[in-house]
Amino acid sequence: MPEYINLRNHQLYNYEWDNDGEAVVLLHGGLSKTSSWDYLMVPPLEDEFHVFAYDRTGHGFTGDQPGSLHFEFQCQEAIAYLEDVVKEPAHLIGYSDGGIIALMVAIKRPELVKSIVAIGANYHYSAPLKDFLEARVSEEDQAEYNLISPDAPHTLLEKIKRMNEIWTTEPDISLSEIVSIQCPVLVMAGDDDVIAHDHTISLYEALPLGQLAIIPGTSHGLVKEKPALLIAVIMQFLEDLSYPITRDPIRRTNNQSE
Repeated sequence: MPEYINLRNHQLYNYEWDNDGEAVVLLHGGLSKTSSWDYLMVPPLEDEFHVFAYDRTGHGFTGDQPGSLHFEFQCQEAIAYLEDVVKEPAHLIGYSDGGIIALMVAIKRPELVKSIVAIGANYHYSAPLKDFLEARVSEEDQAEYNLISPDAPHTLLEKIKRMNEIWTTEPDISLSEIVSIQCPVLVMAGDDDVIAHDHTISLYEALPLGQLAIIPGTSHGLVKEKPALLIAVIMQFLEDLSYPITRDPIRRTNNQSE
């Protein structure tokens, strides 16, 4: 059952599904929450893995803090969560901003990360194909926020404005930092994703142990548009993290066995 936990003097809304398998941590998207996708992701994972998730500070059921929406803050929070709650190296499955955070954690603390699934993630703020200029709140979103967030109702619009500003300057991860990630990474995106395809491919090609999956007929909402296909690719990746041996290697020739 989800519950609030004290993570370094802040109340964090935490989820944990019991299992003795290897740890998997779900990192939700920006301005989203765990319950927006756990019902899709957890069922195929929970029989083989010990699944964890949490609503990041300023998101979902977790209250805000100064500077909480910046990626560096969220990265440090993820590191603290892995150290204090998970307490072992984990597979990170991150969607959008969650994928960015997973990459940042692997750069800063590689010993905490076994593998990464980065869904619709970018390493540089120039990648999105649309501007983040308009900040608006639907009646449905406001009603849900009023029910679940410990923050005042008016803060939803303020958070959207803050996040839109952040997305114009963050993240700013260099390719040399991406190259340093030594764990297996599955890069996923929709074929109509808001993240430019050349950016997604450059991320994949910079990763020493990268794999790439473009899900056809999907946008940045690929998790919900074609969940069965997305999950099938993720499960195959997690079940075999060995370096891919292909019949006609082009990019992987330096790592293939004879």
